[in-house]
Amino acid sequence: MSTLKSMLAALALMATTGIATAECRQALALGLDVSGSVDAREYVLQMQGVAGALEDPAVQQALLGQPGGHVDLMVFEWSGPQDQHVVQPWRSLRSAADITEVTSRLRQAKRVGGAPTTAIGAAMQMGATALQSRNCGRRVLDLSGDGVANAGPLPQTVRTSEIAQGITVNGLIIADFTADPSSRHPTDPEGLTAYYQAYVIQGPQAFTELALGFDDYQAAMTRKLIRELHGAELVQGPGLPVTIASQ
Repeated sequence: MSTLKSMLAALALMATTGIATAECRQALALGLDVSGSVDAREYVLQMQGVAGALEDPAVQQALLGQPGGHVDLMVFEWSGPQDQHVVQPWRSLRSAADITEVTSRLRQAKRVGGAPTTAIGAAMQMGATALQSRNCGRRVLDLSGDGVANAGPLPQTVRTSEIAQGITVNGLIIADFTADPSSRHPTDPEGLTAYYQAYVIQGPQAFTELALGFDDYQAAMTRKLIRELHGAELVQGPGLPVTIASQ
């Protein structure tokens, strides 16, 4: 009898441990570009865009209707090497009410001043450090940006550093479809996508999503969140111009 009790106790401990480990299936940090190229209207479009994407029924189903536990979410804005500001601290999303509280906070966010430069590497360091603190099955950093890095550590250096190991980095590219594709500092769709694929994204299933300007940001964020939360089983369909890069 004592042996049976011991076996049952061991099984109960294993089950409890398994539940605790799988409780958070994914930690997702969203980093939004608020550098000098982003004006007041575009700042609002980003914050409203993330809020609107989180309110989309397909995104809510992906957040709340998937097996394996809940999703932890953090949202921060970034610009210069020393300028990263947390807009939404880590929040476990277990219900529609949790999502509503997050979207309300985002819609009321006020821009915090910082350097006008674009420090993608520093944003990557900050997001990766925050993600390392989460005990989740998958850790994903999503960096939105409308230009290439021009200050701080190079993103390609940061993504191979110890702090970024075990983290998937995706990119939401906010491109200027009127930009000159021959520019040394590309902001056109093809040039900026190529830059993010070469120097920014990394990890299993890493990909870039394209927004054709800030007016397209919410739609692009919606597509991206659905893909990130569902994973590789979601295939590209009509109206989902997802650009994938194998890492």
